[in-house]
Amino acid sequence: KSPVKWEPPILRRFNFKPYSLNFLVGPRQVGKTTTLKIYIHKLLSENVNPKSIFYFSCEELTDFRELGEVIDNYASFREANKISSSIIILDEITFVEDWHRAIKARIDRGVFKSDILIISGSASLEILRQKEYFPGRRGSGIDINFYPLSFPEYLKALKGLETVKGDILEIEKVMEANKIHKPVLKEFFNKYMSTGGFPLPIIEFFSKGRISFETRKIYIDWLRNDFRKLGRNESYMKEVLAYIVNSQCNPISWLSISRETSIASPHTAQAYVEDLKNLFVTEIINFLSQDSKILFRKNKKVYIIDPFLYTTICEYVKVEAHKPSLLESIVASHLTRKYETFYWRNKSEVDLIIKLNGKQIGIEVKTSPRSWRKPKHLDKILILTMEEIPLFLSSIDF
Repeated sequence: KSPVKWEPPILRRFNFKPYSLNFLVGPRQVGKTTTLKIYIHKLLSENVNPKSIFYFSCEELTDFRELGEVIDNYASFREANKISSSIIILDEITFVEDWHRAIKARIDRGVFKSDILIISGSASLEILRQKEYFPGRRGSGIDINFYPLSFPEYLKALKGLETVKGDILEIEKVMEANKIHKPVLKEFFNKYMSTGGFPLPIIEFFSKGRISFETRKIYIDWLRNDFRKLGRNESYMKEVLAYIVNSQCNPISWLSISRETSIASPHTAQAYVEDLKNLFVTEIINFLSQDSKILFRKNKKVYIIDPFLYTTICEYVKVEAHKPSLLESIVASHLTRKYETFYWRNKSEVDLIIKLNGKQIGIEVKTSPRSWRKPKHLDKILILTMEEIPLFLSSIDF
């Protein structure tokens, strides 16, 4: 039994109704399976018929035929038990070959006509590709991206602290209201930089005061295994990760990756970085021009989405963690959950730009004193020091 317990905040979004085909997508080890089981427990506590709830982990299935057999077996069971409507949960379906064929055929036959169907997976690219096979077949279905805990969620889960929240346009006023919590915010942000938002390191850190090599290895093994399943070269992946952390949040190009690694082709380098994004390891940010055009051909910024993942990857590729990069990555990965987020660079640079209601809002993460001038085209600028980052993050509802 874990000494640290919290209810996953994402459960608030579990408002499913029949008929619906729903997708729950997020990185491995983020707590998807645990959350689905908590959801089942809630259903049972509401006196939902246990025979109308079907959960199946698909990790050991090979292809759509095996998946179809599993579904048909349950369909026969519920027919025998006179169940008219079911909640069917197919967990970790990502690498079941052509899984969409089993689902689509049974949708077309009316097998799920009164059901809630929840499909979970870890590689968003594969899920997105196969989602395209269901046009007009999803009913009231929704998509839910399951990220590691954000800093505000972390505060609520582990300290019970609910801060005032607001939008980026009124952020100074909200930050002022939350200043009363500054000592607690600082204390828990230091912990967040170590544990990130993944359950295993959080539980280990709060129960033992440290994060073990074995826990880090679980996450690296997940990454290595999923890359192999995607048919990628593990040593290339490691080189790309090393290049990303060595870039220290500076813009990079596919060409520069191919020149500095064993990957000969810029297109292959791009594919590896995009695979990392689709496995929920990185976030890719584009250049935004002064007239608000997204310049896709410009260099990209690539951020690791979670502080625990960042330090774990640094250990894996034997690159020393760079605190300013870690802080900028935390801010960037939070903003991309809620806003269209970009960067800008000319003679000066803006770390992050949010495009909102026709305005460009710049965010500069400053961990050391240096001269900086606000570019004239920005409607608003926020300069975040090390002290202000926890206050800023806790003031937005991500």
